[in-house]
Amino acid sequence: MSRSLLLLVLFTTTLRAENWPGWRGPRGDGTSAEKNLPTEWSATKNVKWKLKLPSPGNSSPVVWGDRVFLTQSIDKAGTERALLCIDRKTSKILWQKSIPFKDKEPTHATNPYCAATPVTDGERVIASHGSAGLVCYDFQGNQLWHRDLGLFIHIWGTAASPILYGDLVILNCGPGDRTSLRAFDKKTGKDAWEVPEPGGKAGTSQADWIGSWSTPHVVKVDGKDQLLMSWPNVLKSHDPKTGDVLWSCKGLTKLVYTSPVTDGQYAVAMSGYGGAAIGFKLGGSGDATETNRLWHHNKSNPQRIGSGVIVGEHLYMANAGANTIQCIEVKTGKDLWDKQTLGVACWGSLVLADGKLYTTDQNGDTFVLEAKPKFELVARNKLGEHCNASPAISNGDIFIRTYQHLWCIGAK
Repeated sequence: MSRSLLLLVLFTTTLRAENWPGWRGPRGDGTSAEKNLPTEWSATKNVKWKLKLPSPGNSSPVVWGDRVFLTQSIDKAGTERALLCIDRKTSKILWQKSIPFKDKEPTHATNPYCAATPVTDGERVIASHGSAGLVCYDFQGNQLWHRDLGLFIHIWGTAASPILYGDLVILNCGPGDRTSLRAFDKKTGKDAWEVPEPGGKAGTSQADWIGSWSTPHVVKVDGKDQLLMSWPNVLKSHDPKTGDVLWSCKGLTKLVYTSPVTDGQYAVAMSGYGGAAIGFKLGGSGDATETNRLWHHNKSNPQRIGSGVIVGEHLYMANAGANTIQCIEVKTGKDLWDKQTLGVACWGSLVLADGKLYTTDQNGDTFVLEAKPKFELVARNKLGEHCNASPAISNGDIFIRTYQHLWCIGAK
């Protein structure tokens, strides 16, 4: 191979490869810039490796270079909450660091402890362990700081993942009686700002079922960064530098699991437990419900836990309730795939790569679809293990976390 051709190959490979540094990937929206990914696999086909995990979990893996990070409760009781650092080439656990927790923190049986996905900037990795606190390690596994944020009590537990914004780590601290959006210095763990969110409850009775498990998403609106956060009954735009509320849009209901999804001009926010969904135009000030809301689906909605992906003028959404998948017009709210189903319920979020959608259902079946308004199934790939997590994509590989294993899918 000539030197010029070798450089071209290396350059092209570099362009293709991406880290997957946190919840929903490098842009926080479930999109990957990588090409030529596997579309077919099984429990034996196109499996580079699988790593046995000590107990079930719902968090997703993150990837930086040759390292994969995964949060994991070592036991089902949540008394030892860990972050694992794994060699992406060999599946060897390079280090495992735990935070002990001996107090009582309720959760739902379907939401094992350590449900939050970690986040990394290539120098440090930060994990939220619920009531066991927020912890930061360097890439050698040395603890840089640990913040005890107090108990977070809700009958269904916690799940929101931390995100990075500049020198800040931002976290939805809740749900429960004590709920807030908080930012910390990523290098020291010291407080940067906090915005309390009133009206939270522990959910001990059906009348008290309220809360947000949503992970915030930063988007540029009119040339300025804004942080979108879905709260019970309302979506808010915060200034990520200060936490100040810039504008809000009403129309959600009391339980929110999904993150807002956006194309930079329009956005969609969805409630869970059959609750409402809204489409709206970004921007404005104050209460922008009347001026910016485009549509409002208030009734007969499926259960929604994972988040969708916007491609062009359409939102693609895999649901948990009736195992449906939707193609929704962002501006009108019309579902072009009315009553289209996949396998069973999807708790994980959709991922977009190379014009294709990837979503994994609770049976561990990953469906690959064309990201087009006309429904077209490319492949159905079975692992045969329960899965509530979302796929992660990095450097030609697809990482899938099931209740039993972490899988690395890729051409051998």
